[in-house]
Amino acid sequence: MKTYVMKEAEIAKDWLVLDAAGVPLGRLATRVATFLRGKHKPTFQPNLDMGDNVIVINANQVKFTGMKLQKKVYLHHTGWMGGQKATPLKTLMQAHPDRVVTKAVWGMMPKNRLSRRQMTHLRVYGGPEHPHTAQQPKSVELA
Repeated sequence: MKTYVMKEAEIAKDWLVLDAAGVPLGRLATRVATFLRGKHKPTFQPNLDMGDNVIVINANQVKFTGMKLQKKVYLHHTGWMGGQKATPLKTLMQAHPDRVVTKAVWGMMPKNRLSRRQMTHLRVYGGPEHPHTAQQPKSVELA
């Protein structure tokens, strides 16, 4: 028996909408990363971009467990001497809630060229509205 290998042209991509209201950030990020990679499909192959396009709405209503809202800090370095910058989660949520969800999903993805391309299929919006109604996205329930 031969093993079937899918071609790039045979991949069917869907559009999915996930509502982040009241969902813990880590659980949301793992589900989104699974949909972006395509691991929920029976035809999954790790070397192909099998994932769907994912729209996350209500990112400003995502839930944080424990003391994360007060204690979590995002760090990045500018590349200059003494250029380490720290941004508390609370201020990042007020200014850019979409970046919090995007950073959490990026942490769940493998670090390679394919996952960088798969991350371009993620769209995150702070409110309940999104401009992708023409794609007729399917709503996915996060229990």
